[in-house]
Amino acid sequence: MNRYPQSEILKEADFSKIVDGKEVKLIRLSDGRNLQADITNYGGKIVTLVTPDRDGKPVDVVLGHDTFDDYYRSEEQYFGSLIGRYGNRIAGGVFKIDGETYRLHINNGPNSLHGGVKGWNAMVWDIEKQTADSLVLSLTSPDGDEGFPGEVHALVTYTLKDGALEIAYEATTTKPTVINLTNHSYFNLNGEGDPTVHDHILKIYASHYLPTNETAIPFREAPAEVKGTPFDFLAPHTIGERIDTDIDQLSWARGYDHTFVLDKEAGAYTLAASCLSPRTGIRLDVMTTEPGMQVYTGNWMSGNMRGKGDSRYPARSAVCFETQHYPDTPNRPDYPSAVLRPGETFRSRTAFRFSVSESVE
Repeated sequence: MNRYPQSEILKEADFSKIVDGKEVKLIRLSDGRNLQADITNYGGKIVTLVTPDRDGKPVDVVLGHDTFDDYYRSEEQYFGSLIGRYGNRIAGGVFKIDGETYRLHINNGPNSLHGGVKGWNAMVWDIEKQTADSLVLSLTSPDGDEGFPGEVHALVTYTLKDGALEIAYEATTTKPTVINLTNHSYFNLNGEGDPTVHDHILKIYASHYLPTNETAIPFREAPAEVKGTPFDFLAPHTIGERIDTDIDQLSWARGYDHTFVLDKEAGAYTLAASCLSPRTGIRLDVMTTEPGMQVYTGNWMSGNMRGKGDSRYPARSAVCFETQHYPDTPNRPDYPSAVLRPGETFRSRTAFRFSVSESVE
């Protein structure tokens, strides 16, 4: 599958580094048909994800960089990354388990975000197994890492099959802790480097969402209905249609950056969202076992940094679908629990499935 332009751009040598005593590598996967991915074990980042458009032309649909050095100093440290131990925010960086208080490193205003100052997105993962269409990465996070209790061993498997990239997560712990794992790929179905996702048609299978305060922490006692709000994607809308509505929820975040409460049975593997580029005909279906999905429209990107092939990434030139438990769950006993205890295994599964279509219905 050397027909993809990324084959000429990316060089393994540009990702060959030693970081924290571990070797960084770039790994290419293919489903043998239409889908190809390049992944680095530095943060488990998805560097490229290439799928054909309606004319059969290969399109790279994720934002990122061409070299390790660019990732290391990137303004967007989460491009394509595995996120842990806890994706999203924990209010004040403080939570309790069994009456004991834990204090995390603060890295997002007054809160802890995506695992802290040095989350799993900045770790070099061990390569456990590699085949033509799959990659297994592992990481051991020590007790007290970023303030979290317990030594946690995580295993993440990427598999390309029948036009889908599936990510399976597992984790175990030596002490009671909290776990919320996700992937933070930035998608543009027009192709990375296109300046906007406002034209993308989006459908989300969620009747409720979590309104947040100015620091992106949910503040209501219960999720809010999407009906009658710009958060209603039960019927398809373009992302840009209502994104600039003059309400606090959108102005505080500069766009969408909210958790949608998915309409599903707990643990069921179901469709969370469908997104379509009318320009390329590329459709993305997101499947997950998780109860929620953070939709983020890249509102804080500056357009100043160099992306792949000298692309520039301005605000709202991507959309993220971060399948996960809810933000601040450790402080919200009314939310589905994110506590993991010794003897238990955390398991989660998400798939990004690509096809060519004219609608998301």
